[in-house]
Amino acid sequence: MKRILAGAFACALAMSATAALGQTKAPLKLGGILDMSGLYADITGTGSETAAKMAVEDFGGEVLGRKVEIVVADHLNKADVAANLARDMLDNQGVEMLFDVAASATALAAGEIAKARKKIVIFNGPATIALTNEACGTYTVHYTYDTFGQANVTGLAAVKSGLDTWFFLTADYAFGQALEKDTTNVVTKNGGKVLGSVRHPLNTSDFSSFLLQAQASKAKVIGLANAGGDTINAIKQAAEFGLMKGGQKASPLLVFITDIDSIGLETAQGLLLSEAFYWDLNDETRAFSKRFMERVKRPPTTAQAGVYSSVTHYLKAVKAAGTTEADAVIKTMKETPINDMFAKNGKIRADGRMVHDMYLFDVKKPSESKARWDYYKLVGTVPGDQAFQPLELSRCPLVKK
Repeated sequence: MKRILAGAFACALAMSATAALGQTKAPLKLGGILDMSGLYADITGTGSETAAKMAVEDFGGEVLGRKVEIVVADHLNKADVAANLARDMLDNQGVEMLFDVAASATALAAGEIAKARKKIVIFNGPATIALTNEACGTYTVHYTYDTFGQANVTGLAAVKSGLDTWFFLTADYAFGQALEKDTTNVVTKNGGKVLGSVRHPLNTSDFSSFLLQAQASKAKVIGLANAGGDTINAIKQAAEFGLMKGGQKASPLLVFITDIDSIGLETAQGLLLSEAFYWDLNDETRAFSKRFMERVKRPPTTAQAGVYSSVTHYLKAVKAAGTTEADAVIKTMKETPINDMFAKNGKIRADGRMVHDMYLFDVKKPSESKARWDYYKLVGTVPGDQAFQPLELSRCPLVKK
């Protein structure tokens, strides 16, 4: 009887230890490297943090018996800061996946750290095509948009409508240079001409000298190869200088719903732009955006909607793979189509590009808008295989030729 009791007691202790072990599993940490305070804060920032947390909550808060936690930090739009944050998150904080990394220079820096650690990084905010070309990696996913897609959708539509001479105002870093290059290729390939360009520093407050050069060029289109606060300031100042009234058209090549709100419909009306997501596109986008707006008090940007979708896709892959091991998870992510409020039949290719439909919008006149945030009219839908760089043109070493 003593042996039986001792055995039962030992069994109970073992079960108790197992249960305790299960309860103390380390949380699964996902790290957002964001612009929380600079010119891209409205595009990503706290909105991206909120979107990631919503994705975790909607998934149930845990996966494989581990609580999921969102960790975020501000990269201050500095590449060295982004690299250090990525290093600290992956080496010291136990983060398993990085997301967003708004801005191209910061994304390229953080991406190299993630590649060296063999950790998954999903880019939502940055746009440079280099992320799926020379800087691609086995564990790298470029989820939301890129310079090729933005240039291809907006630039092609503009040239086809007769806007065939261009002058570029370009942010002088990786993203702006890539966006100008990709748009130039689209314009010239379709019979248009580029009459000149000028580079401006990041976070410029005074565009007067640049706009005077654009005005003097007499180009039909002033292509804005910048984003965030730079795009807002450039369009506002172009209107003050009378460029649009003089017959020139400003074409923002990467613009967001928050930018249009800041600019105002009186100035922004008639702008032709492309986005991967719009809150009022359909019932699914409206349902998600309503919940998001209850927390953030404004609709999600394309980048923030992409964060929700990509974090959800990652967690589904972890569950399906039965592990957080990066090779198994990225394999599952690439094998599984993405169907949610952000994308239909989205697919992650060998180069890391998530291919999905893009949308061409025209900004409404003030008289056409029924309420704040009712800013876009859908002009057309461009299938993903037509919007993004063809795989055969990829310069990613992972792509088999």
